[in-house]
Amino acid sequence: MKTFLESVASDIISKYGQDLSRIAVVFPNKRASLFLDTHLAAIAGKPIWSPSYITISDLFRSHCDLTVADPIKQVCDLHKTFTEITGSAETLDHFYGWGQILLADFDDIDKNMADASKVFANVADLHELDDISYLTEEQIEAIRKFFSNFSADQDTELKRQFLQLWSRFYDIYTAYNKRLASQGLAYEGALYRKVVEDESVEYSFDHYLFVGFNVLQEVEQRLFTRLAKEGKASFYWDFDNYYTGRTGNRLNNEAGHYVSQYLKLFPNALDNSDAGLYDNFSKPKNITFISSPTENAQARYATTWLRTGNRIADGRQTAVVMCDEALLKSVIHNLPDEVSEANITTGYPLSQSPAGSFVEALIELQTAGYITGREQYRLKAVRNVLSHPYAAYMSPEAGKILNDLRQMPRYYLDRQYLCTDKGMQLLFCNIDKRSGGSLTAKLTGWLADVLRATATGSNSADNKDPLFQEALFKTYTIINRLDALINSGDLVIDTPTLQRLFNQLVKSTSIPFHGEPAIGLQIMGVLETRNIDFRHVLLLSCNDGNMPKGVNDTSFIPYSIRKAYGLTTIDNKVAIYSYYFYRLLQRTEDITIMYNDSATTTSTGEMSRFMLQLMVESGFNIKREKVYFPLKSYECKPEPVEKDLTVMQALLARFDASRRPDVPLERPLLTPSAINRYMRCQLSFYYNYVAGLFQQDDPLDEDMMSRNFGNIFHHAAETLYRQMMDADNNVSAEVIKNVLKGRVLIERAVDDAFSYELFKIKDNKGRRPDYDGLQLINREVIITYLRRLLEIDLRNAPFTICGLEVDVAQPMEVRCDDTLIFNTRIGGRIDRIDYIRDNNYSGRMRVVDYKTGRRPKAPLKDVEEIFLPENIEKHSDYYLQTFVYALLVRLSKSLNAKQSAVSPALLFIQNASADDYDPTLCLDKTPVTDIRDYAGTTRERIHDIVNEIFSPSHPFMPTEKNERCSGCPYYQICYKA
Repeated sequence: MKTFLESVASDIISKYGQDLSRIAVVFPNKRASLFLDTHLAAIAGKPIWSPSYITISDLFRSHCDLTVADPIKQVCDLHKTFTEITGSAETLDHFYGWGQILLADFDDIDKNMADASKVFANVADLHELDDISYLTEEQIEAIRKFFSNFSADQDTELKRQFLQLWSRFYDIYTAYNKRLASQGLAYEGALYRKVVEDESVEYSFDHYLFVGFNVLQEVEQRLFTRLAKEGKASFYWDFDNYYTGRTGNRLNNEAGHYVSQYLKLFPNALDNSDAGLYDNFSKPKNITFISSPTENAQARYATTWLRTGNRIADGRQTAVVMCDEALLKSVIHNLPDEVSEANITTGYPLSQSPAGSFVEALIELQTAGYITGREQYRLKAVRNVLSHPYAAYMSPEAGKILNDLRQMPRYYLDRQYLCTDKGMQLLFCNIDKRSGGSLTAKLTGWLADVLRATATGSNSADNKDPLFQEALFKTYTIINRLDALINSGDLVIDTPTLQRLFNQLVKSTSIPFHGEPAIGLQIMGVLETRNIDFRHVLLLSCNDGNMPKGVNDTSFIPYSIRKAYGLTTIDNKVAIYSYYFYRLLQRTEDITIMYNDSATTTSTGEMSRFMLQLMVESGFNIKREKVYFPLKSYECKPEPVEKDLTVMQALLARFDASRRPDVPLERPLLTPSAINRYMRCQLSFYYNYVAGLFQQDDPLDEDMMSRNFGNIFHHAAETLYRQMMDADNNVSAEVIKNVLKGRVLIERAVDDAFSYELFKIKDNKGRRPDYDGLQLINREVIITYLRRLLEIDLRNAPFTICGLEVDVAQPMEVRCDDTLIFNTRIGGRIDRIDYIRDNNYSGRMRVVDYKTGRRPKAPLKDVEEIFLPENIEKHSDYYLQTFVYALLVRLSKSLNAKQSAVSPALLFIQNASADDYDPTLCLDKTPVTDIRDYAGTTRERIHDIVNEIFSPSHPFMPTEKNERCSGCPYYQICYKA
């Protein structure tokens, strides 16, 4: 197969010899020049003077005294012009998106040499278009059709506003061009137009070779025409007779729409009758269409495709082309190990690198994360910055401060506390005190300084990751450009707008890959394939919507007007992509095209219309295949854990009292919580208590406040009641009333609890940090709950406090299958034990457990129901815990409870507003006034469960209720396939 660029190289050598220094080869893009240079060197066989390789854009720009302004400045200046002309107060961030659309319209008008005054003529004054002699019949009909949509009976507000805005577009267009020109700037279309309209422009090269163009805008056609008349231009067209030929007056295929026209205007330098070059669709091709259920499945298939035949060995003759460039990461990840060299022409999205998120975290730190006037930062913003991987390059103190905050969380952090070295001083500097400019100018200047310091720190850390370096450099370039525009006055925005603009720029920026394009497997986007031929092509994600690329006509200029004045329309875009498709395939012998056949929110699941054309019109015998990954037909279920010798040894090491001299005698080894976990799911018990896998809480997690709510309430209640007890541990009604009259005592108890439980300040040493919004809300809720608790207790006052946060434990003998006997200690911590006297009972000791959740609707009927695992959802775990505690209190010698009735009580604070509320537990609506009445059955059932836990013949079984797995920390371990 002789490629198009080989043919061009041969023709150049034969016509212009080996001194090509006065020759300029002009391409649509840069990539093809590297391949042509290789062919020239190979054909010449010795050193030659190479031609100059330039793109069409470079050719225009090099012949104009204006410079193309960067995209941000273009939109900023357009916004200024727009507001001046219209008097609108539209903000830049709201304007930015449709400003780009308006700018694209201006660019299209100029590149197609249209008369902007006619295009934007006010449709309300149609007499301005009375003289239409210069219009063709087709143009006249298109304009009339458009105007007919604005008849007098459609005088709506929307129409009025549209016409009012459209009537000012020409004024905006004219003023905008003047604004840019006064600065020596232009947008691309205006620059192109200026070049072709300037007859005095002299083109410096002796000859210009235009290679591989397809669609030509009017400015390009005029340039081609001028250079051709001067004898300074030759044209090399890349096409195939299959789509440029005609049947009668009808073109065979839309792919040849443009090339077939230009062949007449600008004759081909190569022989059009060369069948080896221009008649390749008449030759046999191996074409396969493959449907795939997902996008990633196509990338995975690339491995199989590359390993088949000589595709890897053929190096640059093999191309993987992505219609959807979002597949890049998946394709790279799935390259087989045999691919030693690959050239990637598409860029890595900057938005998927850590650099963009680092700047976002920095902006958040100095905006929402900073408390103006207090020199303080919010914990969330500080944590997001210090936990970012780039923070380590700023200062080694970043990790140390983060660990310090985990030991003692502070939700508002003083700048002085954070600024421990130069890196941290820069990171947490007061940007208000930076010199010069607006707040946004200070912010962008600071961001640029931080990124430079990060780069310096990464160099000292010997970080040679090229992706890291390129991402950091690209991000710095964006920030630096924004900083320059702000300081020059071109970009006048507030901080939120700056943040949104930065995010837009990051999303539209990619990081280029560096390599040798002419070597190895080619991984490309569709546009990069122009002029280059391959032996093997794998075309991925060739769905309608990707090929042609989601073509739309987003514009302020309606379709009919665009068509009438020769501007770009949706028809042009479809024809252009059709050419890309067929040109890529025309000299390829081995073609595989894949598409996603699953309909999703972003895909219709339909193959490209060009694939359908190929099937119907080409006459090729196209093979149809389907990629699928069969699912294994088994249910993924957790496996039981047998109690082998290792498991039993771990179990006994955890619970055998004789092996735990480290635990004081008054402390339990086996708690009701552990028994409840076993009843809920035996595997969960195993992972937690035997395997020792604990879920680690991050003190800086925003959800920690919710998880600590109960602990804070219990701590505050204990503090409050210790202060209300007299010398004999009695609490009187008068004391309770006095506490309820004021808030000081309650608030102080709650604040002490926050300090201890949340901020980790022990013994009240150190200043309690300020509360954030959520903490203030929860503080008020806990105060309300404590007041409600006092109101409940007032009904039973006076009463005696027998203990607060009391640890109780009793020895328990365990018999396992009659072969293993050992002792453990069962028990736990009781929220409160009190002694009350009321009208119903002469006196009883209550074992009270506080609950801040809601009371179960249906109470249990008997003791047996407490120990049924299926009743866990009915809060039987609450019942079990309180029954066990009551039984242990009954047996306790230190609490002297043998002479009293001991009653289990669950005090649900949220449900305690009723005057007759009684927290005493009920079985079948009967209050349990003395645990002795249920002690026998309770002991038997506890022994049954405990003996089962330690029985070697009983494995740890997974729960049969899958809903219990939701939120379980061991879910992924259990269900790992």
